[in-house]
Amino acid sequence: MTVNSSPEPAPVLGAAHLQRLDAVLADTDRLLADAYPGDAGTRQPVHTVYIPADRCVPALPAAWGEQALAAATAQGSLTDLAGQVGLDAKLAAAVVPLVEAKLRAEPIEDLRLDFEDGYGVRSDAEEDGHAVQAAAAVADAVAAGTAPPFVGIRFKSFEAATRARGVRTLDLFLAGLLAAGELPDGLVLTLPKVSTVEQVEAMVYTCQRLEEAHGLEPGRLRFEVQVETPQLILAANGTVPAAQLIHRGQGRVSALHYGTYDYSDSVQIAAEYQSMEHPAADYAKAVMQVAAAGTGVRLSDGSTNILPLGTPEEIRSAWQLHARLVRRSLARGFYQGWDLHPAQLPTRFLATYAFYREGFDAAARRLDTYVRKQEGTVLDEPATARALARFVHRGLLCGALTETEIEQGTGLAGVELAALAHPKAAASPTKEKVR
Repeated sequence: MTVNSSPEPAPVLGAAHLQRLDAVLADTDRLLADAYPGDAGTRQPVHTVYIPADRCVPALPAAWGEQALAAATAQGSLTDLAGQVGLDAKLAAAVVPLVEAKLRAEPIEDLRLDFEDGYGVRSDAEEDGHAVQAAAAVADAVAAGTAPPFVGIRFKSFEAATRARGVRTLDLFLAGLLAAGELPDGLVLTLPKVSTVEQVEAMVYTCQRLEEAHGLEPGRLRFEVQVETPQLILAANGTVPAAQLIHRGQGRVSALHYGTYDYSDSVQIAAEYQSMEHPAADYAKAVMQVAAAGTGVRLSDGSTNILPLGTPEEIRSAWQLHARLVRRSLARGFYQGWDLHPAQLPTRFLATYAFYREGFDAAARRLDTYVRKQEGTVLDEPATARALARFVHRGLLCGALTETEIEQGTGLAGVELAALAHPKAAASPTKEKVR
């Protein structure tokens, strides 16, 4: 047998070459680190409830929970409703007690006091008064422990006709909150009907001025952007402003929320066919999803205005539609939506909890196999393991799953699960701690 006496291969690209690459790619490295930090791994509400700002009282969340339970009971029970929206008996038995407890303890996760479309045009004196009253109601609810985890206002847009009114309402609301104490941890501000990146930059400037005036920490004020116009999806010059505004928002843009009906109207869809699942809506949301990918900016789907009211048949049909749309959004990576009526809460939580519990057993098995480095029927890699862990972690944060069953099913404690789901957040000391 002939022995190969050729010398061992040696690399030819040494330290000088790597230094050259580091210099060439320095801007890329900074961009990826700064502009694409990934999700923080903290709780995201499963919904946002919109109410006219002048109807806010500290006891509103509890009242909505009672009305939600009463609506389900009027048609039979939560168990009956679970069956009507497609949950089998075993899944319903697991989900219904969780939903009932949720509606009693925390029926609203994110409450938005609306000074825009849901409020309408009032006199300046009236809106001034309601802005002050809204701040007092939020402050009182926070002090009493009855406020939802996330709460804030949607003021009027920065379009020319409503700009001054929107800024004044925001100004009065924040001043009222600060007069009562510190800003709530879960404060959310919503900028509607955004058409250009410049409107977002104007909101950034407004936040800066408010922080300076009130002695707030720079960057304390962040805001959601509502995607309600096609100009934000595709600009006149062919660019995608939805992507640009995130990076020109100086870290203040927290979420992109799709506005079903304003967007549908803008692209001239007939009222009968305006829906969260229209192809035009799916296109806009797909652009939003790509624009936000990796940035840490979160996404929310819109609402359905088909409410569970009227005859028993109309109520059942509306509940089935709402549950199906919630499930559809979750499957497409939109983990939040809007609810407009207390009777939508039962199907919001039934569909959401069912989504995570239905998928948990398979996800847990795959995670357990991956963590133990065993062979399984699915060849998971780091990317799919992260997706599995994020799915389970979201189920934990929203209350659909418990830490005990997750650890039993996956072998991962809560901190280990969060680190696998959000490795960038876990590794960064400057990020808010994942829970």
